[in-house]
Amino acid sequence: MKILVCIKQVPDMESKFKIDGAGTWYDTADLAWRMNEYDEYAVEQAVRLREDSKDADLTVLCIGSDKVKETMKKALAMGCDRGVHVADDAVSSKEPFEIAGIIAEFARDKQYDLIFTGMQSQDRGSAQVGILVAEMLAISGISTIVEFSYADGMAAVKRELEGGIRALVSVKTPALFTCQLGLNTPRYPTLPNIMKAKRKELLSVPVQELLNVEARQKTEKTYFPEKKGGGIVLEGDPADLADNLIQILKDKTAILS
Repeated sequence: MKILVCIKQVPDMESKFKIDGAGTWYDTADLAWRMNEYDEYAVEQAVRLREDSKDADLTVLCIGSDKVKETMKKALAMGCDRGVHVADDAVSSKEPFEIAGIIAEFARDKQYDLIFTGMQSQDRGSAQVGILVAEMLAISGISTIVEFSYADGMAAVKRELEGGIRALVSVKTPALFTCQLGLNTPRYPTLPNIMKAKRKELLSVPVQELLNVEARQKTEKTYFPEKKGGGIVLEGDPADLADNLIQILKDKTAILS
């Protein structure tokens, strides 16, 4: 059984963000970096399958500059067998269709039985890449999974729907799954496994060898939302508050005009 898990390196969300000079993305200087939180659940699920199957082979893929290798080492320490680094210093300028195209081109002739991705990235948040990869590879794609089991070439998953509803889906491999928070509990790599990860294979592939699709979107501008005026807090007797509220609605809105 061959498994691929795709991860992304993102800034720590507690970082102080600034818009870059071009005004189309955030400034990457002075940011702390980590594995995308959703991807940690994808890695954990892939590693659990790797541990449960004697013939399983698990590859982790990440696109970005050389600095993403540090994040990849965490995935290797968690239990992935090898890493594939798609070298791309301009990854932040690529939209989801291009990212999906790169992953699909890499995976196309590898005959992966299972592909895992995070539901979305914490920085761009498009939630498109995983499902686009499945479409490009012409395999089943199941999104936002919160439970997973696998046996004899069939995966049974529960996926999160709106309003707390869950759907039970059974699918034959090959298939791709995007992982939601709560799917499992990602492990912390142990020191021995961190040391072992340093000896695992980590290949680099130039992005030019894999990017065969053209962008369909363009980011025109990135900006912080404008700050709006503060609200009004009313205090006092409920009857008086009701009268005050009605008067405010008449004066400041068209609701009671």
